[in-house]
Amino acid sequence: MRSNYNIYYMIHITLPDGSIRSYDDALTAMDVAKDISEGFARNVISAKFNGTTIETTTLLTTDGNLVLYTWRDDEGKRAFWHSSSHLLAQALEDLYPGIKLSIGPAIENGFYYDVDLGDRSISDKDFKNIEAKMLEIARGKHDFRMKSVSKADALSLYKSQNNAYKVELIENLDDGDITFCDHSTFTDLCRGGHIPNTGLIKAVKVLSVAGAYWRGDENNKQLTRVYGISFPKQKELKAYLELLEEAKKRDHRKLGKQLELFTFSQKVGQGLPLWLPKGAALRSRLENFLKEAQQKAGYEMVVTPHIGQKELYVTSGHYAKYGEDSFQPIQTPKADEEFLLKPMNCPHHCEVYNFKPHSYKELPKRFAEFGTVYRYEQSGELHGLTRVRGFTQDDAHIFCTPDQLDQEFKNVIDLVLYVFGSLGFENFTAQVSLRDMDDLDKYIGSSENWEKAEQAILNATKEKGLNYVIEHGEAAFYGPKLDFMVKDALGRQWQLGTIQVDYNLPERFDLTYKGSDNELHRPVMIHRAPFGSMERFIAILLEHTAGNFPLWLIPEQVIILTISEKYEKYSQKVLNLLENNEIRALIDNRNETMGKKIRDAEMKKIPYMIIVGENEKNEEKISVRRHGGEDLGTISVEEFSKIVDIEIHKTLKQFEV
Repeated sequence: MRSNYNIYYMIHITLPDGSIRSYDDALTAMDVAKDISEGFARNVISAKFNGTTIETTTLLTTDGNLVLYTWRDDEGKRAFWHSSSHLLAQALEDLYPGIKLSIGPAIENGFYYDVDLGDRSISDKDFKNIEAKMLEIARGKHDFRMKSVSKADALSLYKSQNNAYKVELIENLDDGDITFCDHSTFTDLCRGGHIPNTGLIKAVKVLSVAGAYWRGDENNKQLTRVYGISFPKQKELKAYLELLEEAKKRDHRKLGKQLELFTFSQKVGQGLPLWLPKGAALRSRLENFLKEAQQKAGYEMVVTPHIGQKELYVTSGHYAKYGEDSFQPIQTPKADEEFLLKPMNCPHHCEVYNFKPHSYKELPKRFAEFGTVYRYEQSGELHGLTRVRGFTQDDAHIFCTPDQLDQEFKNVIDLVLYVFGSLGFENFTAQVSLRDMDDLDKYIGSSENWEKAEQAILNATKEKGLNYVIEHGEAAFYGPKLDFMVKDALGRQWQLGTIQVDYNLPERFDLTYKGSDNELHRPVMIHRAPFGSMERFIAILLEHTAGNFPLWLIPEQVIILTISEKYEKYSQKVLNLLENNEIRALIDNRNETMGKKIRDAEMKKIPYMIIVGENEKNEEKISVRRHGGEDLGTISVEEFSKIVDIEIHKTLKQFEV
């Protein structure tokens, strides 16, 4: 601690590997980086000190934990893209004088800025000019400099610009907590977290423009949201754009239409998917796959209504947390009676448990349901199957004794790994989502219960040897959780599968069981959903596989292509033999060329094509072609059935629960 006396003191900086570096004077994060290695320092672009994001030029005057980030780190990318949003804002102000800026955060891939353009507009024809202006600014190698500003001065600045958006933001901030960031001739309201200077930004791309309501409220003015991305090297931008092109080909909305899986109807309503026959068959197969695994693991299926009395969700705490964002209550002819469309399955399952008294000898009870729930997402946030207003969760709730919690949690981890392995999701990280200790008002329940639940998750995760990270502030309002962050074939990360430990809902619903001491005790509740939302899971699976589903799952495994109508009778015989071997097949006997039939089958991504003509009929065999062009030659139906059987069961047997 500093004093007015000439007492010698040291600053001790602890690095992520546990090593401690000591210095006899205040220094910056970049100074520490240079002390580690000049080469390392050249790559450092951001830092965090005692859990708070700082600039690399921020002076460190106390002991603390320091993390230094490069472009390879997610935090480094966040700082890079946040800094780039400042460049975008400056470029827009230069090109469109008089516009009003609002907010411009970094996002998962890139950044955006919301602006009020007045009576002007931006289209894709303007993107190159914006990019050129951003690169012109970047080449100036301007330092990003943070400064504190009084509330009065901050308000004065933006009121003089007639910028109601910034004024509203500042009015909700405390005096003394307001900071601006300067670079070049540009200044912006900002909390910080920037790269050292603009010169590190070597490549930029404006990706799209969209409408966005101020603060996400449909009652507010619609602003123009400009999306962009930036990189420290041009070749990285090139690789990203190639990835985007591949992502467009894999877009689940495009593939869903092409493969005739699902559709949407404005008459039915936004965000409410309609499953077509092939999509319904695929969904059913996924459900049956999980039902079979659950049955082996001791789950019991239940069915609960699509609605519930408002009081049910008041008791659970969901109404207080999400009531404003849900569909409005349903009024009935009875006075003061209100129902809600079901936003969650868990309160219903608590009441299923409450059907009768339970003994410790009956536990654990594992109730599973493919339950459809409804949440009123803003129209601007709806996106295909990944963000909808009505979706089905592969929900289950386990009610167990505290002594059973550890094993039950590990059993659920095994089930999630089985699901991922069977569907080709092999690259994932487990995320332990804990409370935000700086904002405990967001959560319900006692600290004692939270600590027990958090420790239970950490213990199970470690014992199963999962690769995991800890994220504070990502817990559900009623309990901590283990989220599975899966990378798809394009390297994009998705949250799939979640397991949550909950001591709170059993208290709120007064759930009990009689223990061996003949006294009543409170069970522990585990929430789990390996798929999460069926809609979202199928969307991600579609994009991950590019529509080439695992053979056991795909609606149509085989298509029989007849060379001419003369062979329809033989093709029907082949079809019957395949169906006898539980192979899903259909016949294409259209009066089309074989080339067109093959192209159409390729477009539908049917795994196997069987071609029948004169030779096949005479030899009582079939010619087999794989999706993609591989020729398997002429074989018997029995030989082909063995090939299919081996391929179908290879994956599932490899990942048995």
